[in-house]
Amino acid sequence: MRTSKPARAGQYVALLCYLVFIAFPFAWLISTAFKPPRELATLHPTWIPKDPTLQNFRDAFDQQPLLHAALNSLIAAVSAALIAVVIATPMAYVMARHRSKLSTAATGWVVVSQAFPFVLIIIPLFLILKNLHLINSLPGLIMVYVVWSLPFALWMLVGYVRAVPPELEEAAAVDGASKFRTLVSVTAPLLAPGLVATALFAFITAWNEFFFALVLLKTPEKQTLPVVLTHFLGAEGVADLGPLAAAAFLATLPSLVIFAIIQKRITGGMLAGAVKS
Repeated sequence: MRTSKPARAGQYVALLCYLVFIAFPFAWLISTAFKPPRELATLHPTWIPKDPTLQNFRDAFDQQPLLHAALNSLIAAVSAALIAVVIATPMAYVMARHRSKLSTAATGWVVVSQAFPFVLIIIPLFLILKNLHLINSLPGLIMVYVVWSLPFALWMLVGYVRAVPPELEEAAAVDGASKFRTLVSVTAPLLAPGLVATALFAFITAWNEFFFALVLLKTPEKQTLPVVLTHFLGAEGVADLGPLAAAAFLATLPSLVIFAIIQKRITGGMLAGAVKS
């Protein structure tokens, strides 16, 4: 059923409004990052800085250890993403290929668990990590990130596995391939877009996470980038807006760069190369 021209035009207008709504904070952040203090204090702010400067970036690096904090965030985010994908992949395969009341209940619990507020689990979580001597350590934070991102990663991968036709695995079995060979040579390549998308989700979740890192990491040398961003305070506890905007802009770049690099892999057809030659 074809969409009429007015309806299609309305869709494009709604999409454009949504893009403007999403892009506005980032555009304003970039503008603020390049404004000198005089323009930041004006009562009539402008979109484009009249006298752009890089001093905010220099001040940001001078005031806080951004590089070290970014390294901590990178280690935590990459580790959590890889571990979550490795654990979730076989679990998702079993849940998708062997449907039962138990797997259906597990899928429902995965979805419901995402609605739990952080504050409900932070105290028992803190006590558990304290007993394991993992407070104020990146391994403890990585463990928390893996546990927190695993349910949604599992839910995502179950959908990707179900999208792979079982007939492809059956054809490989007819040709004499073992179960392990079928999973490695047939199913795994078709899951590549789903694995990349899931890993990206887990990475961004861990990279931007603030609450757990604030509670579990105490010493400055262990803190991640979102926590360090809260330290940009000027006189009387007022935020030092220029360096803060510059640091926040730099903190958003890794996610944007990674997404730009792997977006083709995410949007690529899941069944590319599935035809037997």
